[in-house]
Amino acid sequence: MSYRWTDSLDIALDLIEVHPDVDPMQLHFPQLMQWVLALENFDDDPKHCGERVLEAIQLAWISEAD
Repeated sequence: MSYRWTDSLDIALDLIEVHPDVDPMQLHFPQLMQWVLALENFDDDPKHCGERVLEAIQLAWISEAD
């Protein structure tokens, strides 16, 4: 299954697996975007990403990490 930018929870869960020691509250959006683009299951146009999308992913990551 391929992820799109709107799959914030699935993306967050994958990021938790790939970067288990990272505090998502300390992560800057440009780095977060690069990490999402590097996920094996991610397949969407980078041009469709914006601050709100990255914020949703970050919030899902924070929520799941607790």
